Amino acid sequence: MTSVIGTWIAAGLTLAIFSFLYRDNPAYKFAEHLYVGVSAAFAVLYTWAFDIWPMLVEPMILGRGVADPVDRWILIVPACFGLLMLARWIPRVAWLSRWAISLTVGIAAGLGITGQIQGILLPQIRGTLLPMNSIDNIILVVGVITTLVYFYFSVEHKGLVKAGARIGVVFIMASFGASFGYTVMARISLLIGRLNFLVTDWLHLFR
Repeated sequence: MTSVIGTWIAAGLTLAIFSFLYRDNPAYKFAEHLYVGVSAAFAVLYTWAFDIWPMLVEPMILGRGVADPVDRWILIVPACFGLLMLARWIPRVAWLSRWAISLTVGIAAGLGITGQIQGILLPQIRGTLLPMNSIDNIILVVGVITTLVYFYFSVEHKGLVKAGARIGVVFIMASFGASFGYTVMARISLLIGRLNFLVTDWLHLFR
């Protein structure tokens, strides 16, 4: 019985979302707001269950997994910074949240730069240092070099530099096209999944 009710609710919400194809209507707005609300609630519960509770409450308050008392109480510092972020809701002390936000942005920027270098830049360099013994390797090396030439603005794009930049534009457009194609395929896959749910699980037209 529970599964049947859940199926009907899911089908109703799916049809409410699809109703936007006709025009904006209250059913679509209800489903949209419900989705946003559930997503926000899930994010809050996920943050509590996988971040705040195991990384702050358990070690600092309950003392689990912490042998040194210094390591236990040093968690007061990140806890205070986390509370300072909530100061944005209080106009008189809203400026205090800038400290926590600045620290978070700085850490995120540092980790992001390191991640980009180690995860993208260096692997790209290693992947480009290939022997020119196959068509695939030649296309890859030429694509990387000409793309870099396109973004090299220290000299005027004319002559050989202009020719290389134009070739780089071709590779850039091919990359953008592939990314867009993957995005469209992902959306179509979601659409097919919902239509399959409506036809099989809800209407039982196909077994």
